[in-house]
Amino acid sequence: MTTAPRPRTTTRDPEELTRRLTAWLGTRLPGARATGVTVPASNGLSSETLLFDLDHPEPPLRRCALRLAADPAAYTVFPVYDMVRQYRTLRLVAAHTDVPVPRVLWLEQDPGPLGAPFFVMERVEGRVPPDVMPYTYEGNWLHAASDAERERLEAATIGLLARLHDQVPVNEAEFLGYPGEGDALRRHVTAQRAYYDWVIAGLAPSPLIESAFDRLEHLWPKESAPPVLSWGDARIGNIVYNGFEPAAVLDWEMAGLAPREVDLGWTVYLHRFFQDLTVASGQRGLPGFLRRDRVEERYARLTGYPPRDMEFHTLYAALRHAIVMLRIAYRQAYFGEVAVPADPDTLILHHGSLRAMVQGSYWKTGS
Repeated sequence: MTTAPRPRTTTRDPEELTRRLTAWLGTRLPGARATGVTVPASNGLSSETLLFDLDHPEPPLRRCALRLAADPAAYTVFPVYDMVRQYRTLRLVAAHTDVPVPRVLWLEQDPGPLGAPFFVMERVEGRVPPDVMPYTYEGNWLHAASDAERERLEAATIGLLARLHDQVPVNEAEFLGYPGEGDALRRHVTAQRAYYDWVIAGLAPSPLIESAFDRLEHLWPKESAPPVLSWGDARIGNIVYNGFEPAAVLDWEMAGLAPREVDLGWTVYLHRFFQDLTVASGQRGLPGFLRRDRVEERYARLTGYPPRDMEFHTLYAALRHAIVMLRIAYRQAYFGEVAVPADPDTLILHHGSLRAMVQGSYWKTGS
């Protein structure tokens, strides 16, 4: 983690984006201009984020964030960037829940102004647990917090998931459903398999990922679970916190209809991903934080719904994450940042833990 180059997150020219954004703003609010345009260092590897101030006499200066679909010529992480879907999801969550999301201002479906569709939302101030270096490493605000403060953040975060799942009417979220046969979980997994097939098209497949798909079939839940609006990228690194309370939930591009456990498995596993990296580097990390048993117990207490088949869902989370990481690695190879090894499985940073999950040896009682 300390020596590997961070993958590039954009191929766009910030100065050109600033000029074009200012021109576009003038069509929405005559006389408005964008100032202080920045691309955050923490910019993700899929949709791009621009931060800017909206200078206009009425309303007063606003702090904004813009989510821009990835440049289709830049070896994108995902095959499709549906900004309308993300925009509708944010509006749906805002309308039906008390889950804090940024207020969306405008949606632009025409790729002409900035080269791809985008939407603008108000920027929420606060702090986000870092990914690089991960919050499990020493030297950041969450690691430096007390056990009681982290407990408060964990409780608030699981409460946020519980309210999201309970409060959004499923019939209002049908536009997030995946096509295909079977229940919501089967369609979700089928979509992930199609994504994997897209990632490896013309390239070396991953025997480990394919064995994980096989293991999923062996662990498949015996009982079909009802779907909810699934955030999709349910992790603390996508939440802006005011102190230790959530102030804004970000990054809805992976939202869909799925069982509750899809989000819970992702929350638990993505923390374990960072925790495993930290332990491997010789640090203790945060072993008592977001433990699987505590997350399950707290969620059941809040919702009356005890999570089921979590071995399946944590494996599914690790598998989904592996597909994304494989695509990012092939993207780095495309830009000449890394060489593709003989064994493509080694491109997956957590290949050891994923292999242990496939073998059934990863989770210990209470972990």
